[in-house]
Amino acid sequence: MRSIRSRTLLLVLGLLSLTLTLISYKSYRDARHEVEEVFDAGLVQTARLLAGMVGGELPASMRQAMQTALDEAMAQNGVAGQGDVPAGAVGHEYESKLGFVIYDEHGQALLQSASAPAAALDALDALVQRRPPAAADAATADRAAAPLPEALAGYHEVRVDGHRWRLFMLHDVRDRQWVLVGEREDVRGELAAKIALRSLLPDLIGLPLLAVLVWLAVGWGLRPLARMVRLLKARDPGNLSPLVLAPLPQELEPVVASLNRLLGQLTALLEREKRFLADAAHELRTPLAVLRIHAQNALQAPDPGDREEALKQLVGGVERATRVVTQLLTLARLEPGAAKAGMAPLELATFVRGALAGIIPLALEHGQELSFECAEGGDFSVPADAPSLEILLQNLVANALQHSPEGGLVRVELRPCADAVALSVHDSGPGVVPEMRAQVFERFFRHGPGQGAGLGLSIVARIAELHGGSIELGDSPLGGLEFTVRLPRSAR
Repeated sequence: MRSIRSRTLLLVLGLLSLTLTLISYKSYRDARHEVEEVFDAGLVQTARLLAGMVGGELPASMRQAMQTALDEAMAQNGVAGQGDVPAGAVGHEYESKLGFVIYDEHGQALLQSASAPAAALDALDALVQRRPPAAADAATADRAAAPLPEALAGYHEVRVDGHRWRLFMLHDVRDRQWVLVGEREDVRGELAAKIALRSLLPDLIGLPLLAVLVWLAVGWGLRPLARMVRLLKARDPGNLSPLVLAPLPQELEPVVASLNRLLGQLTALLEREKRFLADAAHELRTPLAVLRIHAQNALQAPDPGDREEALKQLVGGVERATRVVTQLLTLARLEPGAAKAGMAPLELATFVRGALAGIIPLALEHGQELSFECAEGGDFSVPADAPSLEILLQNLVANALQHSPEGGLVRVELRPCADAVALSVHDSGPGVVPEMRAQVFERFFRHGPGQGAGLGLSIVARIAELHGGSIELGDSPLGGLEFTVRLPRSAR
């Protein structure tokens, strides 16, 4: 694909060229029409003037004297027949291209100019009578017997002596004579060509100049885009700060906004990756060191009992490290929009019952009681991502079981609200003082005798955020802590 500048220039210059060509052609046609109108009017005016000057009662001797005077005047100016005006002579080159003839009613020439088309009447007669050219000469001999037809009156275009002539034939009924006035077509054509050339010349000169101006204007208009390209090329690959362009054209605002949004997302993604690597390095350093110690103890223990105890400690360390890695991977997978991508209507009452069934063995292992309460017939349908919501429930219940004593109680409740469904988890553990409750969702925060990695509640808070919900902490009627997650009925 060509550049925007090239495409714009080709389009603009093409449209300008086409428009100027059409305008010039229209101007030429209008100019030629007006020139023809002026020349036709001149022919009529000349014919009427001649008809008034040479009346039918004019004696033959007077007509002969006028013809002689006319020939002598034309000869003095160097105009004879169809020749051009010699250099230095007083006159105009168009004189030889204009002429007139005065005929009687039978077509006999009474008076004519030196440059008059002598064969014009024969050509007109052949044209009007629709005779072939060979029959025109035969009809000339019979012309004296009959007057000229009225069809000869008006404008005609005929070819005489290799030139096209524009003729006007005037019938003077009172004096019983015909006045023929004509001019060669090249007079009109030359004048129209000059007019067209003078009208096209500014366009021919102005179009290249206009092309340069358009090129400069397009370049000036695309300067902000070029500046943005230069800024992007000059940027360091590691520089993900927002792109700042001032002043910013309206057309580039969506581009820059989208680009800055993408840069922000990349920055957040890199930050999460860095944080994940830091978290993993921070949290796995101690378990790996402990595993190394247990393995060394097992290798160095001389007593089988001590070796078995060291191996048990090694297995426990592996399980703890596995749990930490699993939670870190779960937290890393909870990207913005991950839950929204899998949102679907979910009936929470049935879903929670099924999820708790998989956790009951954990409660029985510690002699704890796990119960579930919800109002029968309530509307517990919400849009949710089932896999991530199951992780949320498992982490809340596992955290409650971990902090509750043996024989303790853990209760899960569902309550329908107007615009949300409240999921609460109660435990009978020691609870958390109000001053520390804001810290329980921080990564790697540990409280109490539990051996967790401190990531479970951070995962819960992240899942609740992805669902557009909220989470609250309070005192439980069972004596411990109450976690309440509100899940909205409509996706946000």
